[in-house]
Amino acid sequence: MIFSRRNMERILDYIEEGIQIIDERGRIVYFNKAAAELEDIGREEAIGRYILDVYPSLDPETSTLLIAIEKGKPTFNMQQTFLNYKGKKITTINSSFPIKSRQKIIGAIEISKNITDVKELSEKVVALQEKLINKEKGNKSKGKGDCANYTFIDIIGQSKEICKVKNLAMKAAQTSSPVLIYGETGTGKELFVHAIHAASSRRDKPFIAQNCGALPANLLESILFGTVKGSFTGADNRAGLFELANGGTLFLDEINSMPIELQVKLLRVLQDGTIRRVGDSKTRQVDVRIVAASNEDPLVAVENKMLRRDLYYRLNVVALKLPQLKERKGDILLLTKYFIDKFNNRLEKAVKGVSDEVLEIFQNYDWPGNVRELEHVIEGAMNLMDGDVITLDCLPMNFERFNKKSIKKEIDIQNVPLKTALKNLEIDMIKNALEQGDGNISHAADSLQIPRQTLQYKIKKYKIKV
Repeated sequence: MIFSRRNMERILDYIEEGIQIIDERGRIVYFNKAAAELEDIGREEAIGRYILDVYPSLDPETSTLLIAIEKGKPTFNMQQTFLNYKGKKITTINSSFPIKSRQKIIGAIEISKNITDVKELSEKVVALQEKLINKEKGNKSKGKGDCANYTFIDIIGQSKEICKVKNLAMKAAQTSSPVLIYGETGTGKELFVHAIHAASSRRDKPFIAQNCGALPANLLESILFGTVKGSFTGADNRAGLFELANGGTLFLDEINSMPIELQVKLLRVLQDGTIRRVGDSKTRQVDVRIVAASNEDPLVAVENKMLRRDLYYRLNVVALKLPQLKERKGDILLLTKYFIDKFNNRLEKAVKGVSDEVLEIFQNYDWPGNVRELEHVIEGAMNLMDGDVITLDCLPMNFERFNKKSIKKEIDIQNVPLKTALKNLEIDMIKNALEQGDGNISHAADSLQIPRQTLQYKIKKYKIKV
């Protein structure tokens, strides 16, 4: 099948990244929809214009497209901050490639990802943390600045599983060695990190947290290590989180999502306590305790090449594996009472507890979302209930199958022929998929993972009302 140029341009308009092409003279010959929106300029205005007319804050030495033509080599994931022709400040991550024909450069193509909003928000957070830290330094009543919000008292539980981890964490708090915490989403990793800092000798020093999976590699590097003016287009002299956390604790969440090239630099900090700002030749000494967290088994991350083996061994000086809620079901009643008290105060209610039926369901449920899921279930129920006891009617729909009627129905299935049981199960699954999809057959077919035509046939066969 042969694609026309027009068809190809339509396809490129569905891509989220901006795509630009210039000829050998630096004139724009193609602008996709995302690029036009990024630069806030109509395509008809951009096509045919010299690249620096659209980007007046750049020059031949800073334009990644012109550099690709000049050097004849590609550049990958280069961060660039510039002003467009309307004076709007924009930050992108660019990959630029020269276009060659018979060994002659005839132009260049660039793929740009807009990170303006992410960069601005990240810098505001860093700036706010810096203000809080500076304010704390000038404030004699320390402890209310950029510090940990939770202590070991806030970690609710009396089961042997959670008590064992708390005991290890308390011992870890008395050292300055790196700590690696592993646990599924919702098990309370951040609570433990806060508690470790609050119980340590660094409690009056900065506590700063950064999610390693939330930012592009270039931006994360500048946020962590800081920048010097001129290190890339639009860069200013700015301290990174390592400098801001000096003397305190830096919490690196989702360490398994940190780009491999940054893990090398993190390893250097752990080994010799020095950092180097992006674009700087000067090294700076920092005294920062690293606490890292992973939502998957770190050894699995190492095997999948998401985490460097040498970094894993350097971080794994003190290792804490947090138990899932299904592994500490003895704490469910205690946690339920805690969350009810919490939301009684927040929602101005007077809920006394949960019914025996709900408590039994809680004990039988696997809690894939762990403690966080239990908290959200309690909050949701207390927003919907009318009485002073949480009943089954207040719980989300996925708990319905745990009530006694549903369990009896499942038992009754065992007393019918297999063919009838399979038919009834199929009808129930179709009805449930249609209900979940608000009657939309396409959505229901997707959730059942069958063709739409097959689902229509079965609806007609079983005379299911849609």
